[in-house]
Amino acid sequence: MIEARHLRVLRQVAATGSFSAAARVLGCTQPAVSQQMKALESSVGTPLLVRSGREMRLTEAGEALVRHAAGILAGLTAAEEEVAALAGLRAGRVRLVSFPSGSSTLVPAALAALRAAHPGTRVFLEEAEPPRSVEMLRAGDCDVALAFRYSGAAGAGEWDDLVVRPLLADRLVGLVPEGHRLAGAARLGIGELAGESWIAGCPRCRTQLVEVCAGAGFTPRIDFATDDYPAVVGLVAAGLGVAVLPGLALESVRPRRARTVRLEPPVHREVVALTLPDLAQVPAVAATLEHLARVAGR
Repeated sequence: MIEARHLRVLRQVAATGSFSAAARVLGCTQPAVSQQMKALESSVGTPLLVRSGREMRLTEAGEALVRHAAGILAGLTAAEEEVAALAGLRAGRVRLVSFPSGSSTLVPAALAALRAAHPGTRVFLEEAEPPRSVEMLRAGDCDVALAFRYSGAAGAGEWDDLVVRPLLADRLVGLVPEGHRLAGAARLGIGELAGESWIAGCPRCRTQLVEVCAGAGFTPRIDFATDDYPAVVGLVAAGLGVAVLPGLALESVRPRRARTVRLEPPVHREVVALTLPDLAQVPAVAATLEHLARVAGR
């Protein structure tokens, strides 16, 4: 009989490549990990791991079991949470993953409202940009993922297997140094910045920037790239280049010595909350989605 605890250990061994590294992540001893893997192999009747140098490598059977483990564990988590909520034992637990500008704008107000309405609900927050956050959701490493994608970008069906709660359309704005020739413009086309040095943001935003600029007939010269939006604003303010940022990214950053300019035609990114179909029925997860939607609506 396959036990869920054995599957969790197998996933960590597969992710880390060794019993000792998996033990550190799981907070147990290396012999305990080894014993659980022996018990799992005994249950399935075939080797799941082989040693390759200093690392443990999955056999074909091990790879198959790890592929199925994410869905199995997600289903078990959904069952545990729903039963606990129905039985009145606890309000629930939610593991939320959000991209940084969502963490500083939508998440605080949503979690404050959730705590006020459901004081017993515990929320654990981690930061990751899409597509990593979506991968974590599918792997069973979180319950809700705050993510975004750009309108018109490739991969329109990338969330078809998930429950998608639309939150808002986040409009991109131009950011130029205070003394820039276009600092006082009411609006501008991105083609007017064709000859500038550029500061780019996260990888997905970087890709979108290149595509938008290509549509305007030029390739941006990206001199700096950083996932940290305050750093982007600081580099622009220092006169080192221009940038295009999502509106949410500027909500919690005061752009001193930099000016925002409205872009025409407008470019938006779709901000959503994602979860798995099984988890969408869990009361704590459903409440989290609802409060995120309310905050975004304001």
